[in-house]
Amino acid sequence: MDRPSLGVEEEFVLVDGDGHLVQAAPEILAESADRGLDLKAELLRCQVESATGVHTDVDALRADIARSRAALIEAAAGRGLRLLATGTPVLGEEFDALLGPDTRYRRIHSRFGSMVFSGLTCGSHVHVEVADREVAVQVVNHLRPWLPVLLAISANSPFNDGRDTGYASSRHLLWSRWPTAVPPPYLDSAADYDTRVRALVDTTAAMDLKMVYWEVRISDHLPTIEVRVADVLPTADEAALFGVLVRALVTEFIDLVARALRAQPVPQDILRGRLWRAARDGLAGQCADPVTGHLRPTLAVADDLIARLDDPAERALAARVRARWHSAGGGAERQRRAYAESNSLDGVIDHIVRETAQGV
Repeated sequence: MDRPSLGVEEEFVLVDGDGHLVQAAPEILAESADRGLDLKAELLRCQVESATGVHTDVDALRADIARSRAALIEAAAGRGLRLLATGTPVLGEEFDALLGPDTRYRRIHSRFGSMVFSGLTCGSHVHVEVADREVAVQVVNHLRPWLPVLLAISANSPFNDGRDTGYASSRHLLWSRWPTAVPPPYLDSAADYDTRVRALVDTTAAMDLKMVYWEVRISDHLPTIEVRVADVLPTADEAALFGVLVRALVTEFIDLVARALRAQPVPQDILRGRLWRAARDGLAGQCADPVTGHLRPTLAVADDLIARLDDPAERALAARVRARWHSAGGGAERQRRAYAESNSLDGVIDHIVRETAQGV
């Protein structure tokens, strides 16, 4: 079958020279407006978001990711600021955070209160084309057991509020405070999906369909599945690889659905427990094998996932990233190594700045 198209969204934070959050998103976005890129505001004014175009080729996807990062880095540098690709800001917030300009954000604050301002997080979302909604629902079911592995691979937020949290992805714990930020339930059909998300809106746990923050969901406005479980990835290489790994799974599962092979219905409580472990251990620990449920080294499961890639360009990218993962660890492990080598959070921030800009 033809490879589905995909796109990647990334969220970043803006900091000053000392690593403190700066509410400069409107200015940074205004200075980047003539680049022909999809750059936008986020919930808080110390955050910015980029979105790639629609791609089938990994080199084009990576180049698009790199262009957006480069534009934001350049605009930030023009104001003496720095762009960080990290799931949580390293230092604490030293101001009263301001909401982004969208009036929708004010409605979110009105309903959900002060938690909007606490626990700032940055993720990466991958959209993969699945035009048939009935097929998409069954693909979501197949993806559920893989969510912990995808979280562990992306884990990139060990530091928050000026300290090591003890987790590889503290973002996952903070994000999970939102009432709908959970794995999707096992679903029977597109009608079942629609009934459940509408019920969440009706209970006011979600303000609208966009606020059904399931870790993987069917887009409410695009013919795609959206995987939302990841921290923002440290480098452009890793962001592009993560996107094509998600697509490889989706492609495999479309074939399984076509052969009427149903997914393993992992219970919700067990799946959430596996996600907690993935958030704690990241790439350096163990995770439940998505097929057997038995614990295995996460790197070994990641290698199994990489082995699904058959495109030469994707395999070349994977070889670079895999070598780094095996020698230096994932984003969380590398942040901690930066702290150990510098004995300072300044060293961690400098490290994140370098990785955000690597290869762009």
